[in-house]
Amino acid sequence: MYAIFTFLVGLAFLPFFIYARFPYFLDDVRYIFNGISIGNRVKRYASKKPCYTLLDRFLDKVKAHPLKSFIIFENETYSYQDADRRSNKVARALSQHSKLQEEDAVALFLGNEPTYVWLWLGLTKLGCVPALINYNIRTKSLLHCFSCCGAKVLIAAAELKDAVVEVLPALQEQNVSVFILSKECDTEGIETLSDKIDAVSDEPVPLALNSNLTIKSPALYIYTSGTTGLPKAAVINHERVWLASSMQTVAGVRGDDIIYVYLPLYHSAGFLMGLTGAIDQGITVVLKRKFSASQFWNDCRKHNVTVIQYIGEIMRYLCNAPKKDIDQNHMVRVALGNGIRADTWAEFLQRFGDIRIVECYGATEGNTGFVNYVGKVGATGRVLTIQKKAQPFALIKYDTERGEPVRDSRGFCVEVATGEAGLLVAKITKRAPFTGYANNTQQTEKKRLRDVFEKGDLYFDSGDLLKMDEEGFIYFQDRIGDTFRWKGENVATTEVTDVLVTLDFIEEANVYGVKVRGNEGRIGMASLKITEGMEFNSTATYEHVKAYLPSYARPRFIRIQNSLELTGTYKQKKVKLAEEGFDPSAIDEAMYFLEESQGYIPMTKDIYSAINDGSMRL
Repeated sequence: MYAIFTFLVGLAFLPFFIYARFPYFLDDVRYIFNGISIGNRVKRYASKKPCYTLLDRFLDKVKAHPLKSFIIFENETYSYQDADRRSNKVARALSQHSKLQEEDAVALFLGNEPTYVWLWLGLTKLGCVPALINYNIRTKSLLHCFSCCGAKVLIAAAELKDAVVEVLPALQEQNVSVFILSKECDTEGIETLSDKIDAVSDEPVPLALNSNLTIKSPALYIYTSGTTGLPKAAVINHERVWLASSMQTVAGVRGDDIIYVYLPLYHSAGFLMGLTGAIDQGITVVLKRKFSASQFWNDCRKHNVTVIQYIGEIMRYLCNAPKKDIDQNHMVRVALGNGIRADTWAEFLQRFGDIRIVECYGATEGNTGFVNYVGKVGATGRVLTIQKKAQPFALIKYDTERGEPVRDSRGFCVEVATGEAGLLVAKITKRAPFTGYANNTQQTEKKRLRDVFEKGDLYFDSGDLLKMDEEGFIYFQDRIGDTFRWKGENVATTEVTDVLVTLDFIEEANVYGVKVRGNEGRIGMASLKITEGMEFNSTATYEHVKAYLPSYARPRFIRIQNSLELTGTYKQKKVKLAEEGFDPSAIDEAMYFLEESQGYIPMTKDIYSAINDGSMRL
């Protein structure tokens, strides 16, 4: 009897013991089962011939609840049935007025609006592969996007007509058909599309019956900045679409939720984790042209939003907005995103209430990712032993000055100690492939790291420094190489350099990102060597970068140097310059600050102080 009593008492205390020893046990179990479920589902979709795609999922949702609100945009609401019919019209118009064939790439060049969704659905119904182009890019970068994916057609917003006209002759040389979302256009070589869409039926179109369509077939091209200085087209296959869309399942999104999508649809976060994830769940999307700190919570209240997306910078903007008595008067329960700092995270929860923040890490083209599904403040993910075995990765020592991994006497990479920052590399396997970039073998190869721990192995080089603690939580530290992140956008330093050196008075340029107190990521700075016998022309420089670079990529600080230092391998030294920053009291050389209303003006101690104390926002 005593033994039975002892056993029952022990059994009663077992949950407390498990919680004390393994505080994240239930979260871990739930995450594992979610992962297994998602994996089995993708396998099931892959086994179908042709494979079951996100378009099929959308059409099933149309049948299940045709009148349910799908897109809410400004003062209009579109049901799932509305979206289906409007995308039918897009498909019919393009099939009648273009020479598109199955598997052709079509470039979409427009901002967030419902038409973006109709275009994507319509093109997918024709069996085409949409290429999602950043509407901020111009000239050389824009043209490069076509050579990346071999796009046969460009569809652009009416307000982007001038950007299209700039590259029209080159597009015509490539036999690219150009359509603009307008009913009138007097520019030769550009066809209108809106009138053609209006003129056709919204009856269902015969879906492209491609028996060769597999889970590995391209579904999208999403562009990412890289060390070449030009956008690269990451090939997003149907498997990747499903896995990214499933992030909403991991985050706990339900079928009755309403998600607020304001991140650009040309990004994987807005398109895959936001839009297609919402379709997978069959929920309503409140679509916004762009982020507005002043309208954010009002929009959430107006539309009963329960799920929001974020990047770290957005959360900081929300925390910096004037406080209101109704800050916690909303229905938001889940926030899904990446890049939030620990201090901003804590402040956000304190101010806006008990919202489940699901921080995650991953690259558009990467083959691994992490999710902080337990809400550990500051962590970008949690790593379980089972995950590391299924998708092997490592954090390795990296020489930031030489720009390469540290290798031992045998020529193999060295893992960092727990708590030490290291370069994230993920083993390329059949289960965790690296698809690479469309028509860019050179850049694809640059992301492949060979002979990491043994001869012949192959890893994906993330280009990011992370560290992991003893509990298995992983933390983002920094981005290495020739790319930095500002305002939620990746900035390729060589792209900015290429723009600057076209000015005749700039002989050399070294572009890098510098940290700014209270801001996420790094802001652009350029050290310049001026051509002998000439002077720095601040006005011409401002007009030049304004014309050729999006706002987030324009160097905010400029430093004039007599010579630019090189490493022993003839690479520009960036680490020391980045550490020195833009403090005029610590730098003797001339410096300039980009004031949007005035252009480049001399950098002063007062400007530096105003930036540091937060009174001047960047």
